[in-house]
Amino acid sequence: MPRSLWLLVIGMMINVTGSSFLWPLNTIYIHDHLGKSLTVAGIVLMLNAAASVVGNLLGGVLFDKIGGYKSILIGIVITLISVVALMFNHSWPVYMYLLIFIGLGSGIVFPATYALAGTVWPEGGRKAFNAIYVAQNAGVAAGASLGGFVASISFHYIFVANAALYAVFFLLAFFGFRNIAGDSSVKQVSILDQNPTIKNREKFGALVVLCIGYLLCWVGYVQWPSTISSYTQTLNISLSQYSLLWTINGVLIVLGQPLISLFVKHFAKTLKKQMVLGFIVFIVSFAVASYAEQFTAFLVAMVILTIGEMLVWPAVPTIANDLAPSGRQGFYQGFVNSTATGGKMIGPLLGGMVVDYYNMSLLFMIIMSLLIVGIFTTLIYDKKLNAKLEGKGSQASDAVGV
Repeated sequence: MPRSLWLLVIGMMINVTGSSFLWPLNTIYIHDHLGKSLTVAGIVLMLNAAASVVGNLLGGVLFDKIGGYKSILIGIVITLISVVALMFNHSWPVYMYLLIFIGLGSGIVFPATYALAGTVWPEGGRKAFNAIYVAQNAGVAAGASLGGFVASISFHYIFVANAALYAVFFLLAFFGFRNIAGDSSVKQVSILDQNPTIKNREKFGALVVLCIGYLLCWVGYVQWPSTISSYTQTLNISLSQYSLLWTINGVLIVLGQPLISLFVKHFAKTLKKQMVLGFIVFIVSFAVASYAEQFTAFLVAMVILTIGEMLVWPAVPTIANDLAPSGRQGFYQGFVNSTATGGKMIGPLLGGMVVDYYNMSLLFMIIMSLLIVGIFTTLIYDKKLNAKLEGKGSQASDAVGV
């Protein structure tokens, strides 16, 4: 990888480590320390996610307008001011307002970082986005595990550690990202850009269809930290065992990259095949979880889920980068990130309603059905684009008498 991408990877890991100190403990803090109901806690987290959706779209637009460096700094500054304020005042309702601003600021950073990764190493293809994805998960694993330890000493130290890490991220971005090549001034050239028959609305239409499946996949994925986590408690699986599942998830993502790369090289040579295989693996994971009654069965399901995640998550921003017309990379990455956040908002609500009114078995069936729909949208997302390209090829052949 080029040096500039390594800087982005390190920055992303510091960023996510900082945010992961706080996000797993939000509900506990709001409920146990601020004395609010779980419903209020859920509303606060939904507002945080909604602000993140706005930030995702805004970050993408800013990248296209003013470049990745300035966009990332704007997002970091908004987040840094919020987490520093949180360090001094984390009472109610200030906590809620600051979480909303944190969602907005962090939302701006993510699409700008992904778009910048695609432009600094265009020849790297999926490798650039995979590197950012691995950095994210390493940050989640580090932040979540360290956050629990720090919170056991004092919750106040969580806010201090969060602010300190964001300060480090700001300094890295301010001095390290300044000279990163590949800002929005770099013009991406792909087969789609070279073909005048492919219009921007058709490219965006393809992205929308692709992201429908991506959103459905996230709706299923977030059942693990929401409904499935509660379900494991009814089966007398301890919180420490459940937490271990996510530790294993993070470790597998970081250490399993060579095996996944080898698998993709031989069995999923196109991004579409990679995604379809990922969806199938997700379905197998939920099928195993639907019959699980002991920790070992959930462990197997989590390992399978992680493999599916490693196939699907990096593929979508890669495809978005390939689809994006020149000067629109940021907006396309913002749309992808907002889709994922939308899935995180819808998933817990849908899962909770199904389990409250029906049962877990029905929820597993619904999730597997949604993933089948996701396979279908993945298979057809580029159908019109391919038809245009084939039509152009046929016209060229006729012109030369082939």
